[in-house]
Amino acid sequence: MGLFTALFGKSTNKIEEYIEKGAVILDVRTLSEYKGNHIKNAIHIPLQELNSRLNEIKNLNKPVIAHCASGMRSANATSFLKSNGVDAINGGGIASLQRKLG
Repeated sequence: MGLFTALFGKSTNKIEEYIEKGAVILDVRTLSEYKGNHIKNAIHIPLQELNSRLNEIKNLNKPVIAHCASGMRSANATSFLKSNGVDAINGGGIASLQRKLG
């Protein structure tokens, strides 16, 4: 077991848990990145717009799995969402999340 897994648990299980709770996928990449490839039914809100569109996320009344290209922007998005009362986790990069979602 790696140190990261020991500290944070297996991320795949967390993602499965959130999907079972009815989570939405939030893509925080740029529009051009989103147009190039995206997860079906993902909500697209670029990270730089998240603050001004926070109520859209809150009004969904669902947990959120945020993702980007590598996991860095989605980590920032997750932190912001949590600090504003949204149940959110970082899904990491798109390729990794797509594998976890099957």
